[in-house]
Amino acid sequence: MGYALVGLGHLTLEELLPAFGECKKSKPVALVSGSPEKLKKVAQQYGIKPESCYSYQDYDKLKDNPEVQVIYIVLPNSMHAEYTIRGAQAGKHILCEKPMANSSAECEAMIAACKKANKKLMVAYRIQYEPYNRQVKEMVRGNKFGKPKYIEAQNSQSSANPDHWRHKQDLAGGGALPDIGLYCLNTSRFVLGTEPTEVFGYSYSTPGNPLFKEVEEAMSWQMRFPDGIIVNCITHYNTHDSRFYRVNTERGWIHVDNAYAYTGQQLQTSHAEGPAKMKNQVVLSEKNQFAAEMDHFSECVLEDKPPHTPGEEGLQDQRIMEAIYQSAREGRPVKLTPVQGTDVFRGPEPKQA
Repeated sequence: MGYALVGLGHLTLEELLPAFGECKKSKPVALVSGSPEKLKKVAQQYGIKPESCYSYQDYDKLKDNPEVQVIYIVLPNSMHAEYTIRGAQAGKHILCEKPMANSSAECEAMIAACKKANKKLMVAYRIQYEPYNRQVKEMVRGNKFGKPKYIEAQNSQSSANPDHWRHKQDLAGGGALPDIGLYCLNTSRFVLGTEPTEVFGYSYSTPGNPLFKEVEEAMSWQMRFPDGIIVNCITHYNTHDSRFYRVNTERGWIHVDNAYAYTGQQLQTSHAEGPAKMKNQVVLSEKNQFAAEMDHFSECVLEDKPPHTPGEEGLQDQRIMEAIYQSAREGRPVKLTPVQGTDVFRGPEPKQA
């Protein structure tokens, strides 16, 4: 499948374009950027034809490029909805970076536009295609150490540029929560397979810090799931890097360090065997997360099947984040619409790499 990448920022240049080298079913064939110099340089690096390089003004001309089957949206969050809708109208399937959009209304419009155009829409939740996190899901769902009881999840990093789009409310839709906290939220839903029924959030920004004039510095929140499972999450834009979660179960725990990083996941488990406490390191072969998710989407297009992380998955996360913000504003728990069943918002499982 031929991909057009929209936006030539850090993620596209340092992760996505190199990842195509590990893809079996996906290749870059077109680029869209607002910088003619960068466009020319990157196109030469990756052997992309000059006539397959587009400005944002020319974006709709992608419909006339038969080499492009998929458009990958890698833009500021506020632009996801517009470029997804226009991309679907241009007759292309859409892979969109997370968070899906800045509001649930935008997510609904994106889903509707792709359905109307009879095109597939997938949200780039790379964690759900990454081997270590998928292993945790299998352990949790299989009650390997008994039933899960609670999850602790953290995703924090330091941010230094107040002029970056991620610190502008209109462009980002929020601060630490939709950018990096979303990993705690989505991964918890993924490993459990069920949906939260209530959230309680607390937000904080250091007064006078120019980084956080518009968006939150930190968000701490709790989610209640069926069967009494509680998930505690915290995300922060002003600490040393920390990306982990631990699933605590009846007879053990499952812990992932670097859980949300591009590489370097480390999986440990502990459980009781009689009087002994066992501790194990689980080692798997690494797989490029970006290659895995792109090839999965290509496979969905080739075989005409729904993606594992469709627009509905992104919409559900957006609704939960909106409830967390509401809770933080109002200082009270917020109930969510109950959802019955398992993996309600996900498509079929991806094939194992």
